Amino acid sequence: MKANALKDMTSAELTQKLTDHKGELFNLRFQLATGQLENPLRIRHVKRDIARVKTVLREREINEG
Repeated sequence: MKANALKDMTSAELTQKLTDHKGELFNLRFQLATGQLENPLRIRHVKRDIARVKTVLREREINEG
């Protein structure tokens, strides 16, 4: 997901997306441990999406205060 698309979302939507991505990352790590993961690069993409969401949330926090 692009950072520009994230900036258009509300803080509540971003928080929900962050929760979803963290759950997906947990499941991917579980699949990796059990040898059922089909696309190992998906872990990298999810981690980067989490970082993007956290960055946008932090930018908003700084701009508010």
